[in-house]
Amino acid sequence: MKRCLLFVVGLIAFIVLLAMIGPMILLGVGVLLLYVIFKQFMKSESTAGKIGWVITALLLLSTVVASNIYAVIGLVAAYALYVVISKWRNNDHVLEGKIGEDDDPFTNFERQWAELNK
Repeated sequence: MKRCLLFVVGLIAFIVLLAMIGPMILLGVGVLLLYVIFKQFMKSESTAGKIGWVITALLLLSTVVASNIYAVIGLVAAYALYVVISKWRNNDHVLEGKIGEDDDPFTNFERQWAELNK
């Protein structure tokens, strides 16, 4: 039951992530442009140049980055998918660990053979 629920949550997160890949790319481009503007702001020596770069950054922030709230939903879906995959892998290790207390393959074989003969 737990694996089925993990699968359903993972599938939903994957579909949401695929649907939000466009806004996530635009958010990444906007953040990259903000970084370039910040670098130009630091290079600028005049006050008018710095004011110009701040105005440009605010315009970019208000149009590209702040309007892409769907990208945040995509990031949450990506995190949810990461958590589901890590829990899925953790369950696989737990199931493998329950085969036998001893790692000796002959002991496990003898025990399993005895269970089959019952």
